[in-house]
Amino acid sequence: MEDPKPSLIVGKIYLIPTTLGDNAPLEVLPISIKRTIENTDHYIVENEKTARHFIKKISPSKAQPTLHIETLNKFTDPAVIPEFLEPCISGFDIGILSEAGCPGIADPGAEVIRVAHEKRIQVVPLVGPSSILMAMMSSGMNGQNFAFNGYLPIDAFERKSKIKSLERISREKGQSQIIMETPYRNDKLLKELTKILQKTTRLCVACDITLPTEFIRTKIAHEWSEINIDLNKRPTIFIIQA
Repeated sequence: MEDPKPSLIVGKIYLIPTTLGDNAPLEVLPISIKRTIENTDHYIVENEKTARHFIKKISPSKAQPTLHIETLNKFTDPAVIPEFLEPCISGFDIGILSEAGCPGIADPGAEVIRVAHEKRIQVVPLVGPSSILMAMMSSGMNGQNFAFNGYLPIDAFERKSKIKSLERISREKGQSQIIMETPYRNDKLLKELTKILQKTTRLCVACDITLPTEFIRTKIAHEWSEINIDLNKRPTIFIIQA
């Protein structure tokens, strides 16, 4: 049984980045991640199985039965999210883990963070890889003015309209437009982009970031139609700059 901490001591929320693939965690994560995990027993995660696997890789000696894990995904009832933060009110720290990369960025953890601010719980972001920022860093595009747009519509007509709209905004504002896709649809999206975008519009494809198979390249849209690359089931970020 855990010893309760004094009621006046409120725990913190630690935003714990994870790896972007199956590589050794401490190759891409700072030692602060290891220290935080070793000192934290309460977690809010997207997937309990993969979260436990990640925690064990970071801290093999940590006792798994002592972990208290709440699952947060698209099926979670928003009404129960405040209950996830009860350990903080009791004085215990909580770690938020994304499936890949940084919590709160293209990630359901953002809702927990919002509630934490409402409850005046301190939120502590830790350093780690973000595929969105790392793709932007390496694209050679406008890093002063960019927008992350998430997933495109599934409907073909809406999808085409959205791509054209993002290209127009990029041209008018000089703004880099970042998008992503479900990994098994990456190849289809790349073909669509090469057909829909203006020939001279620049397009960056950043795939498997931080992994041995990492591929990052920026070319004009017309040149991509001449390149044979397999993006199937590989986490990929696409960036448009008109």
